[in-house]
Order: sequence, then C-alpha cells, then structure tokens
Amino acid sequence: MEFSQAIRKIYEDEFLSVLDKPPGLVVDRAETTRGETLMDWLRSYYEEKEYHSKDIPERMGVVHRLDKDTSGILLVAKTQKAFENLQTQFQERLVQKEYLALVHGHVIESGRVEGSIGRNPGNREKFTVLESGKEAVTEYEPIERFKVQSASLKVWFSDFNNIQLRKLERQNYGEFTLLRCKPKTGRTHQIRVHLKYINHAIVSDEKYAGRKVFRLDKRWCPRIFLHAAKIRFRHPVTGEWMELESPLPEDLKKALDRLKVVVESKKYG
Repeated sequence: MEFSQAIRKIYEDEFLSVLDKPPGLVVDRAETTRGETLMDWLRSYYEEKEYHSKDIPERMGVVHRLDKDTSGILLVAKTQKAFENLQTQFQERLVQKEYLALVHGHVIESGRVEGSIGRNPGNREKFTVLESGKEAVTEYEPIERFKVQSASLKVWFSDFNNIQLRKLERQNYGEFTLLRCKPKTGRTHQIRVHLKYINHAIVSDEKYAGRKVFRLDKRWCPRIFLHAAKIRFRHPVTGEWMELESPLPEDLKKALDRLKVVVESKKYG
C-alpha cells in the first residue's frame, strides 16, 4: 500500500496541516520499523517544497502520535514556531480530542477513568494502570449499544459446535457499545488501557483484548476499532479556535454496519 496516496489533508495553511492518518501507518521512524512512515512522507514533502534543512521543524512537525492501527486526525506543524505553540497547547491541556471506540460489553452510563499509566512490568510492550505511573484521565460516553442474537452468532461462527456457541453466549460475547472517548491527558495507549481497566476492551485490540477474544473479533472487524474523530485547538499563529473532524473510515464503517444488520441496537439520547 502506498500510504502517501492514502493520507488525506483535512486542512492546510502555511503554518500547519491537519492530516487524516490511515490505519497501518507508523508515525515515528525506529530501528524496528520497516517501510514507509509518516515521518518519511513528511521528509519527502519538505524536500519537494524545497525547504532548507534549518527550516524543517523538530520531529518533522509531528506534534502528537497515533498508534499504528489507529486512524484519524493528526496535527503537523510546518514551522518551528507553530510546532512549539502546538506542543505548549498539548502540555497545558488546551487541545480537546475525541475518539470513537467500539468496546466489548454494555456501557450504560457516561463515566471517567482516572488511573496512572506506566509500562507493564510483565510485558514491556504493553502499558497498564500503575500507582507509580503517569497521571492519566479519560472521559467516555455511550453512543449506541448492540446485542448479537444467538442465530446471528451461528452465522458469524458457522464452524463452531453447539458447546462453543453456548460458551460465547455465557461470556456475553455478542454485547458491544460504541463510545465517544475524550482523553484529558496523552499517555501511550491511554484509551486502550483505560477501557481494558474498566473491563470494556476495544474490539480487535490485539494487545489488550486478550488473544482468544482478538481472534474472534478479527472475523468481522479487520483492525482495532479506534478512530481519532475530532480535534479542537487554537491556531498557532492567529489564536483562532479551530475544530476539525474525520469521518469513520470505510473498514470500521463496514464492521459497524455489519453489526447493525445482525443485532438489536439501542441508541442513546
């Protein structure tokens, strides 16, 4: 896949770009990363625009990150001054972000998770809620909840025998909720960790949903159902408040549409 062809610009001026990051694209370069990254794409952009090396902002202008398989809005500064201004806004928690996440289980009420996050001592590739971690706060609000009926589970898992299907039903596998999540801090894997912490792991989250659940999810949802849908911040030069949105991408829309076809759903007001 040519990521350079898949990166859509939601907004652009001479000071910043607001990009719509596709899933599967790594933001940062690293020794373990092979293939094109967003930073590689940005370097090509600056070369094409004939930027002098001293005019290229720090970190190629990337102000914040999204995980590889998370899609959605990403801010990129085009000058060092804009980069520093946007970084300060993040540090002072002026930037407001909103994500859409489909999770396991029924979430009935809006809530707030306050749990410090740090690396998991048992697996350094994962993060977890730790007393010694960094402060992290996530607010969430249910949008719609779904219940997959027994007949539909049989269609989804046609290779399962009756014992396996009954086990799925006992585990309430067919219950899901679409959430609107608002992280108040910016820790690595924050939304994923916090939702797992309250026993509502994100659908198709390989790291945090559990190996068996992840395999079930992948049958109907191709990747983690987490999308950076909206962002609000002050323009780094004019100071004007900006609010930009990214629509749910096709792969997640298809998964959600498939879910709606085979379930009873209830929308929240």
